[in-house]
Amino acid sequence: MKQLLQNLKNGDTTVADVPAPTPQAGEVLIQTAASLVSAGTERMVVEFAEKSLVGKARSRPDLVRQLLDKARREGLLTTLSAAFNRLDLPMSLGYSSAGTIVALGPGVQGFTVGQRVAAAGGNFAVHAEYAAVPVNLLAPLPDHVDFENAAFTTLGAIALHGFRLAEPQLGERIAIIGLGLLGLLAVGIARAAGCHVLGIDLASERVALAQRLGAEGVLRPEAEEAARSFSRGRGCDAVLICADTSSADPVELAGAIARDRAKVVAVGAVGLHIPRKIYYEKELSFVNSRSYGPGRYDPGYEEAGRDYPIGYVRWTEGRNLEAFVELLASGQVDVRPLISHRFPIEKAPEAYELITGKRQEPFLGVLLTYPMAEGRPPMAENYVLRFTDYGSRKAQNVKRNGATISLGVLGAGNFATAVMLPALKSIPSVSLVGIASASGSSAAHAARKFGFGYAASDSAQILNDPEINTVAILTRHNLHAGQVVAALQAGKYVFCEKPLAVNSDQLSVISDQLSLMTDNCLLMTGFNRRFAPLAVRMREFIGGRKEPLAAHYRINAGYIPLNHWTHDPEQGGGRIIGEGCHFVDLLTFLVGAPPSFVTAHGLPDAGRYREDNVTLTFTFPDGSVGTVSYLANGDKAFPKERVEVFAGGRVAVLDDFRSLETVHDGKREIVRSRLRQDKGHRAEWAAFAAAIAAGGPPPIPYEHLFGVTQATFAAVEALRQGESVGIGK
Repeated sequence: MKQLLQNLKNGDTTVADVPAPTPQAGEVLIQTAASLVSAGTERMVVEFAEKSLVGKARSRPDLVRQLLDKARREGLLTTLSAAFNRLDLPMSLGYSSAGTIVALGPGVQGFTVGQRVAAAGGNFAVHAEYAAVPVNLLAPLPDHVDFENAAFTTLGAIALHGFRLAEPQLGERIAIIGLGLLGLLAVGIARAAGCHVLGIDLASERVALAQRLGAEGVLRPEAEEAARSFSRGRGCDAVLICADTSSADPVELAGAIARDRAKVVAVGAVGLHIPRKIYYEKELSFVNSRSYGPGRYDPGYEEAGRDYPIGYVRWTEGRNLEAFVELLASGQVDVRPLISHRFPIEKAPEAYELITGKRQEPFLGVLLTYPMAEGRPPMAENYVLRFTDYGSRKAQNVKRNGATISLGVLGAGNFATAVMLPALKSIPSVSLVGIASASGSSAAHAARKFGFGYAASDSAQILNDPEINTVAILTRHNLHAGQVVAALQAGKYVFCEKPLAVNSDQLSVISDQLSLMTDNCLLMTGFNRRFAPLAVRMREFIGGRKEPLAAHYRINAGYIPLNHWTHDPEQGGGRIIGEGCHFVDLLTFLVGAPPSFVTAHGLPDAGRYREDNVTLTFTFPDGSVGTVSYLANGDKAFPKERVEVFAGGRVAVLDDFRSLETVHDGKREIVRSRLRQDKGHRAEWAAFAAAIAAGGPPPIPYEHLFGVTQATFAAVEALRQGESVGIGK
């Protein structure tokens, strides 16, 4: 299918061929008929992308500071690689569309195939022939509301939410500053609510359009005098600022024309310098409107489909979408006069030349249109994008490298493209056959960048491909266990990025499946730190010990917001299980066996944290003791990881995989890596490839894989129970 993508690195806005997305649980697949281009949000994205690197840096000094901190911690080359990879990831444009449902994801209720809907949401209702959208971001369409009108629904919901925040009453006098698309939609909504409306703008043609929609209209220079007349000298009951400008002039004007104790609501992106005198004297309330309404930016609502009870939250973003559709259906809001341009999806870049001013042409509502609007599901081959030159490239690779691994990859997110795929591409014995991601577009980008034979949106394509003998699982944590079992059942060698599982039931299923496999089966988890060159040297240094060791592993993990998927016990498993397994594994590697018992202590979460400021103490079968201090309450500018080991008259200190200091018999040695961190990602794959070629054994003993994973489950239990917990007992 065709999808519009933005490259933040080079500024290119392109229509790319990508696999059609596969709807996940709680999502529907929509065949798009029309989508609306946002002249505000999307224009800002495109203009940022088109800036030079220096221009990008000047516009985002906060990100520059983060990069400098990262360079000090991890090295210049590591930082540059991560930054350029992030910029190179394709960004999906669009968040307001309409079309027909052609497929339902697992668990979807209340919608049917063939139903016409309006859709919302960045990364969901994108400019593409097909889009997978969660159910809480959909609004059913009556038959007499056409797709072009319905494509305005998301922007309509944004205007509607801003209007609700003003708490207007019937007959009140509302001023709307800024008569772009958002402002004119607000005009229609306020008129439908029985309010008198004064529209203010810099452009006479937009003032005239507001007048045709039933508002009084005035140019900015005459605004204050017109507002006095409009409000009969009392001031406006509410002011909606729908302008898009860095200037604070709209905020100052709003204060001047508002009545005593009125509300001012910023719906558009404007400068927020609030003049104290006028706002103080009138005791004005100023509110920033957050997009389409309650539920926005809440993954539980938007992605997991958990609606808010209507008795507590009357107007969620989903119900605002429905309300705007009802305004369209009743004819109380008419968006047809707002449509200025239509472009077929193939010519979508021309729409962005228009909204960024390159065409020097006035515009307002810019629509993208799509073929085959009768609602047919994509053909099976549309879920896969093949690259015709792969066969010749593969033959050359096999001839040159003697490839023994034909690899399929599940997952194409930032970690995959920034870390894992560059490491894989450098392994001579790996042939990159196929890569899949649910969205399809990220898989297509990774396939082009790293030279895969094809991209897909369905994991079954990888798992069922007879050409693939090895599967790398780089998806979200909750998918790991099921995909591991499916890949083993398909007879593949399996590499699974950590964690192997997020609960003991999942781990048992993997163990049971492994017990059924033949000797040529191999499973490996991405515990890369044990393969890091400095970690290997550390173990060699203490390798001749005759007594137990004591180790302290401090992790400055950094804060993650509570709504991040990592904290979700179902999706991420929490930070101890999701990331803490890395650190338990390195201790296991140094000791030579997984731990037997764990005790745990944690700081109070206090509503800000979620079991991610903890000290875990592990005891090992030989009497060794390892402490993991996992902390989210520090500063990310400080180095992340430090390991100190004391054993048999020796001391070794590994500092953030940049330096290793060893001390023995009074002799001190320091090994440094100045330009780059090496956490062992390439080395772990080299070891896995060698094991596949040799027929085993696994690079990480299964006793360690399962023991470390069980240790993280036990650590969470120990933290909650406040007592020592046996591991794997």
